[in-house]
Amino acid sequence: MNRELIIDSRASEVDIVLLEDKSLVELHQEKTNNNYAVGDVYLGRVRKIMPGLNAAFVDVGYEKDAFLHYLDLGPQIRSLIKYTKMAVNATPVQIHSESFKLEPDIEKTGKITQVLTTGMQVMVQIAKEPISTKGPRISSEISFAGRYLVLVPFSSRISVSQKIRSSEERNRLKRLILSIRPNNFGVIIRTVAENKKVAELDADLRNLVEKWEKTATKLQNAKAPLKIVSELDRTSAILRDLLNESFNNVHVNEPGLADEIKSFIGTIAPQKVDIVKLYKGKQPIFEHFGIDKQIKSLFGKTITIKSGVYLIIEHTEAMHVIDVNSGHRVNKEISQEENALAVNMEAAAEIARQLRLRDMGGIIVVDFIDMHDSKNRRTLFQKLRDEMARDHAKHTILPPSKFGLVQITRQRVRPEMAVEILERCPVCDGTGKIRPSIIFVDEIENNLKYLLQDQNEKSVTIAVHPYVHAYLTKGFYSRTMKWMWKYKKRIRVKPMTNYHQLEYRFFNTNNDEIKT
Repeated sequence: MNRELIIDSRASEVDIVLLEDKSLVELHQEKTNNNYAVGDVYLGRVRKIMPGLNAAFVDVGYEKDAFLHYLDLGPQIRSLIKYTKMAVNATPVQIHSESFKLEPDIEKTGKITQVLTTGMQVMVQIAKEPISTKGPRISSEISFAGRYLVLVPFSSRISVSQKIRSSEERNRLKRLILSIRPNNFGVIIRTVAENKKVAELDADLRNLVEKWEKTATKLQNAKAPLKIVSELDRTSAILRDLLNESFNNVHVNEPGLADEIKSFIGTIAPQKVDIVKLYKGKQPIFEHFGIDKQIKSLFGKTITIKSGVYLIIEHTEAMHVIDVNSGHRVNKEISQEENALAVNMEAAAEIARQLRLRDMGGIIVVDFIDMHDSKNRRTLFQKLRDEMARDHAKHTILPPSKFGLVQITRQRVRPEMAVEILERCPVCDGTGKIRPSIIFVDEIENNLKYLLQDQNEKSVTIAVHPYVHAYLTKGFYSRTMKWMWKYKKRIRVKPMTNYHQLEYRFFNTNNDEIKT
């Protein structure tokens, strides 16, 4: 599969698009001032203990307190609290050294009042970004993700991704990590570590341990709330998680960011540095690669698939609902059941794409076209599972019910991606009313007179809609010719197909737009 990453860097945000075989499958909009991204580590202060919820609210500097449940404390929370106190009091501490002794793990069925107290400072990590009116969801089970490994301080457990099927390879990786892992660190081996050499895994592990040890320096004399460690920005995180042999190109329009990405790729996959390409075209980068058009067609309430099948996507507070409609796609040569299966199979591929693209989370209910044959329902279920296998978010799919409904739950850690595709009317500017068309030509002439006589422009080009161009240039003694005789200056009228009917602009001899 051909994978490309297109990055549009602007002053306030970075837009990142993932294309698979030229088809848009993921869109990420990263604000440059996003201070509460998933993976960021904060020193927070416990504001309130809620025994009834077995949870606490923690101040991390956001306008709403972050939510910390007992089950998100992690079994090594007492060791983390001890480490935090030592570091804040400016005691140099190296976690992997013998001088640091781990505290006993907490019980899974314990109470949060046994562990935390109001006013206590605790190190936490953002697990879910602020969404709607809710503050961040946090965890005190700190972990740092690398290219091949995930480092878990205060643990001794070594886990291997379930997607690595070979028992021989799983055992090999466990033995390797056991031989290079420092004391008091747990490690989760990621899927991409499969068949990697010990040198690559060791380099990744060293980087993660170094990142953790820097927290001791940043915690010295610190007072909550304070950000301790920033997760990689979304661009680097996507590259870290997705970069593989099928990743062919990374196009970026900002030289500084291009250099950063090259440097990052150089550390994780030196042989792929050349895939980073700086875009220098005159057109906006998304327009050049046809992404703008795809975005406009893939967001909104109604999504039309090429064959005529279309989806209706409704968002509510509780869930997302997707309705599948056959539209005008009907093959008269096959039965109704076969038609329904063909439509549903086509819709399943688009639904999987939409879930990734919009990053829809929570409960999703899909109303497929009814099928009576249980074999066809199983075929549809398998198709949906296969299409969503490329989705990195945790998800669960239930088989179709007897009503043709498929229920999906999908992990959401960030606000859902929403792109406003309806545009303000350029003619009426959203008011629903336009200037009287009878005085339109007089308005052009008034501006023309100002430019030629008051501003003393030598010649002017008027860019207008093709219909208006035809009206102004019709016949030998046209409006344009009359204006040239009247003002004794050269006037040219240029048709612009992308203008609306009442839009016009003036340009000078250097083809620079003149504001009137």
